[in-house]
Amino acid sequence: MTQEVQTEAAERADVHRVRVGERELLVVGTAHISQESATLVREVIEQEAPDGVCVELDPPRYEALSKSDRFESLDLKQVIRSQQLSTLMLNLVLSSYQKRLGLGLGIQPGTELLEAAHTAEELGIPVTMGDRDVRVTLRRAWGAMPFWRRLWLLSSLLAGMFETVELTEDDLRELRQEDVLSRMMRELGEAFPGLKRVLIDERDRYLAHSIRSTPGKKVVAVVGAGHVEGIKRALGSDAREDEASIRELEHVPPVSPVWKWLGYGIPALILGSIVGIGIRQGIGAAGESLVFWILANGIPASIGAVIALGHPLTVVSAFAGAPVTSLTPVIGAGYLCAFVQAFLRPPLVRELKSVSDDLATPRAWWSNRLLRIFLVFVGTTVGSFIGTAVGGAELLRTLFS
Repeated sequence: MTQEVQTEAAERADVHRVRVGERELLVVGTAHISQESATLVREVIEQEAPDGVCVELDPPRYEALSKSDRFESLDLKQVIRSQQLSTLMLNLVLSSYQKRLGLGLGIQPGTELLEAAHTAEELGIPVTMGDRDVRVTLRRAWGAMPFWRRLWLLSSLLAGMFETVELTEDDLRELRQEDVLSRMMRELGEAFPGLKRVLIDERDRYLAHSIRSTPGKKVVAVVGAGHVEGIKRALGSDAREDEASIRELEHVPPVSPVWKWLGYGIPALILGSIVGIGIRQGIGAAGESLVFWILANGIPASIGAVIALGHPLTVVSAFAGAPVTSLTPVIGAGYLCAFVQAFLRPPLVRELKSVSDDLATPRAWWSNRLLRIFLVFVGTTVGSFIGTAVGGAELLRTLFS
């Protein structure tokens, strides 16, 4: 087959041509906060006139990027009821950090992906959303790390939120180079091997499968530069991965049986201890132990709500709810109190719009109602955990004394 004449844009180092049989796949590596990348993808699509365009987005992320008023329609109570508040928080932290980098360059994160989709639509070219659902990715990433690694990651993310980072287009151009990215991926793999496997390696395979599945003899794929080498390896292999292996990448592993045993075992141990105290030492001693359990759980949880400047009724619900929620694996004190706070003090539209900016300002965590809900969730969860540990230890001491 004769080699086609390459256009000026396609000759860029950021554009990689991969031949797969009779098909020609152009993989464009971008920086998600680069105006230069946004310009490049438009030029490549216009000049190459492909049969299809595949972008590193999933439908929820595409909708979030393309709708500036997405937070106005956010059903926060449903998020809390489905116990996805921690996932939402992690997503906001990541987007806030990326947004702050992009604002320094006058561009919103993901602009080049939207530019690719819009250019294709203008030219009547079909667009494929090629990435895995971000909710599946986050849940798999969270489940891939042991508990202490999760704490390390969260502390690193929180610390990074308050750093001032400024990148120029020259810096971003360097970040798109293979050697720099390889080093970054290697460092990520050393620090968080489970995280790299889910965020990078699995998505390389998933994106390569999506690119292959995009109809047409010539396809342009727009992806973050960190995925380019992995995607090229997957495309270059004979890897027509079967649907079963791809479906496996969309599977969210169930909660470890250990956590299920703890979820039911701890309440059983607490209730059993109170009953045992009643049998061995009398109803009066059991009553005193029950009162101690209520106070040991209720006081720290309510203190957590007070520190978060929760509504007075949220503080009351923390005191009343923590002793009960600690005895059930169905819902925790944090989710109960967050729901009460969201009901009593729902976030204003302007606060939903400014949350990404407010995340970087510690004082704003207490003034933004959405962030205050997160503070209530964290404060009451930590307080209830402390109360369970203290109360449980005291009950066991009383039982065996």
